[in-house]
Amino acid sequence: MLDTQAKPQILEHLTKSLTVTIYETKWIPSSARFVALGSFARNTGCLQIYELDGAELKLLKEVEKPTAFKCGSFGASSLVDRRLATGNFGGQLQIWDLEHMQAPVFEAQAHASIINAMDGCGGQAKGYGAPEIATCGRDGCVRVWDVRQGDAPVAAFEPADSDNIRDCWCVAFGNSFNDSERCVVAGYDNGDVKMFDLRTNKIRWEANVKNGVCGVQFDRKDIEMNKFMVTCLESQFHCFDARTQHPKKGFSSVTENLASGATVWGAHHLPQNREICLVGSGDGTLYLYKYHYPDQRKVKDHEGLDLGVAGSMELLASRNFSTQPIACFDWSPDKEGLFVCGAFDQTIRVGICTKLTKQ
Repeated sequence: MLDTQAKPQILEHLTKSLTVTIYETKWIPSSARFVALGSFARNTGCLQIYELDGAELKLLKEVEKPTAFKCGSFGASSLVDRRLATGNFGGQLQIWDLEHMQAPVFEAQAHASIINAMDGCGGQAKGYGAPEIATCGRDGCVRVWDVRQGDAPVAAFEPADSDNIRDCWCVAFGNSFNDSERCVVAGYDNGDVKMFDLRTNKIRWEANVKNGVCGVQFDRKDIEMNKFMVTCLESQFHCFDARTQHPKKGFSSVTENLASGATVWGAHHLPQNREICLVGSGDGTLYLYKYHYPDQRKVKDHEGLDLGVAGSMELLASRNFSTQPIACFDWSPDKEGLFVCGAFDQTIRVGICTKLTKQ
């Protein structure tokens, strides 16, 4: 039985009501500041920078751009530059120097229409490989961009059937444990999950989880892939063990359902402990889970091939913050347990998860 003294709690620290719709919140690395991206009521882009200042959130900068922002990432930028990559409703990928916001330092027409999600990799000192950004859009394409090159993607995975294009909702990097290996996982509105190998430029694995995929994330980008989460419509999420890939059955997985029955908007692994992840739901609740590994991570099947064994998920804590979906969430990379999230009630919240070191 879990000791109540050691049980984590999800606490709200600061909250701020806005007049804009927020789609993405990201901590600026090595700082007590974060960026909020979204849309003004007139459908123009809104970029705000906030700082934690004692018991209040201080707005440092607000910039308006012609097109509403949908997503952002610092993953492809170094800790010195801390440049923000953004995707907007017009399909443009832009990279900004937050000190000089007049014009982007990089711009490309990445997709025909809205960029639904992006992920960055290779920018930080501890990572491997080129600094790259993966984008996915309503046009069903997944494209990978090297920020040091021009406006052509270094890899593109497009729908095979142009008459039946599925909306690609989410994308994530992983398996970047040396300078040549790297994978991208993408989730689609029909439940397809595809893993693209960037070294061979081929689909490495694909499956269908029978529900639209709202979020994907590896527990770590810069290690040999260990596990990844897939979150779906209708309160369902899956954790796949990625260490062992069976030639026919692929990756083994464990499936969980939220009690509320709401959409699971995304899963976010704690940067300081990859077994702990937080799940944001469509009813405004945050759920904190811990993954437990099985006694054996792989077994032999009847043909003598390695078959992965999935572990189990334990719910540590939950807390309702809003009546609207929590559409974005980001753990602080520097302070364990500190997070910022945005909901569709036009509010951003800074919170703390306690006692994570005791788990």
